[in-house]
Amino acid sequence: MLVSKGYKVKALSQYNSFNNWGWLEDVNCKDQIEVLTGDIRDPHYCKQIVKDVDIIFHLAALIAIPYSYVAPDSYVDTNIKGTLNICQAAHEAGNIRVIHTSTSEVYGTAQYVPIDENHPLQPQSPYSATKIAADAMAMSFYNTFELPVTIARPFNTYGPRQSARAVIPTIITQIANGTKEIKLGDVTPTRDFNYVEDTCSGFVALAEESKSIGETVNIGSNFEISIIDTLNIIKELMHSDVEFITDKQRIRPEKSEVFRLWCDNTKIVKLTGFQPNFNIREGLQKTIDWITEPKHLKTYKSEIYNV
Repeated sequence: MLVSKGYKVKALSQYNSFNNWGWLEDVNCKDQIEVLTGDIRDPHYCKQIVKDVDIIFHLAALIAIPYSYVAPDSYVDTNIKGTLNICQAAHEAGNIRVIHTSTSEVYGTAQYVPIDENHPLQPQSPYSATKIAADAMAMSFYNTFELPVTIARPFNTYGPRQSARAVIPTIITQIANGTKEIKLGDVTPTRDFNYVEDTCSGFVALAEESKSIGETVNIGSNFEISIIDTLNIIKELMHSDVEFITDKQRIRPEKSEVFRLWCDNTKIVKLTGFQPNFNIREGLQKTIDWITEPKHLKTYKSEIYNV
């Protein structure tokens, strides 16, 4: 999206000895972007990569909630310290514009709906706790050093290239591989699902609007749907008769489960004119079409529960 708008893009992939760029290997514009490999947990490296950059989209994070139960220290290092490193590097490089990525998980189970940016923050998992702290760290640099930060708070994004641990690709890959019974956790919670192109449009709109500096802004569709209803749409679109069964190991601790998320997107609409372009059925169909391509499907280990 940024490349199509004429931006010169530098992308960071986590360093590994195979020099594998993850899903960046698959993008159509790979020859039009500069890919770096490194780690935001290293402050010295962060200072090197922000040179000659006008806008930083800070997307790097550990995001799997179940994994945060067993490896919380990793989340502190990546999500909190990583954000500190990016903000410090941006500040020392002359106060570069930063779009910091938050998450709707920081709200916890809705106390009222739809959820606007004034909703209380509730750390219902180590993951959400580190994201709350990361948001605060980013905003502290705006307040202290006038770093031009916007906190973009997307609700549940889905679409091509989504991680294997998320519920939508989990269902699609298992149906595509012929599974007749699919093990799931609690399917009663509701979410405000957003197709990835809409989320990206929201990020770009915020980056291009100076009035968003110093603000926390939701990105969402203002549409609530339960997980089970979402899964039944996938089942219908894929012409499947699969059965869903409950797997206890996939159920979050009761106080950790976020039972309701529904985005109030009034603020981003007023600031930028942002409007989602994909409804849930359209987004799911595009996601199904992408994931079920053989070259994409084989990259998912659908038979393994990935925390």
